[in-house]
Amino acid sequence: MNLQLSADDVLTTTRAVRKRLDLDRPVPREVLLDCLQIAVQAPTASNRQAWQWMFVEDAAKKEAIAERYRAVWEGYAKTRIAEFPDDDLRTRQRPRVMSSAQYLSDNFHRVPVMMIPLVEGRLDNGPAVAQASSWGSILPAVWSFMLALRERGLGSAWTTLHLVHEKDVAEVLGIPYDDFTQAGLFPIAYTKGTDFKPAARLPLDGIVHFDSW
Repeated sequence: MNLQLSADDVLTTTRAVRKRLDLDRPVPREVLLDCLQIAVQAPTASNRQAWQWMFVEDAAKKEAIAERYRAVWEGYAKTRIAEFPDDDLRTRQRPRVMSSAQYLSDNFHRVPVMMIPLVEGRLDNGPAVAQASSWGSILPAVWSFMLALRERGLGSAWTTLHLVHEKDVAEVLGIPYDDFTQAGLFPIAYTKGTDFKPAARLPLDGIVHFDSW
């Protein structure tokens, strides 16, 4: 089922979905592959298409990955997060965001599917130009994948905390760690309702520069 959203609607209402993930509804593989077929149309550096895509459905493997994610989240949640003025919209949004993130950490193992996008090579210590090229070759495809999910009534959230244990996760999934870098960890599920809206964001006049800072 496609929602028949306009391009602008898809772009402005694709949210990081956590509490509204339907943890009990299966996600057919054909839906994942339909979304991926759209995602791989994204531009890549020198048309290398230097990506691989790992979907995780096995309950034991999902639990092992979620356990590592949860361990990092528990430490992260206790750290001092960037402070903003009381009247800043990010301050008002923080309790809701933290509650949502905690929910995902508690329930990550229950999501129907996890997805890990991978880019060829280890990017840990490469020069900025090489890293930018590699990230720029995988991130547009991942975002396209999330947009395709949204159009089909599914949701996800871009998470990275598991990368603290990237090598362990590679071992769990048989990923050749020396040859591929994981770009994130994405829960995938149908959403409870599809009525997502644009989010409040900082005004453009505080973040835009023309010709000089």
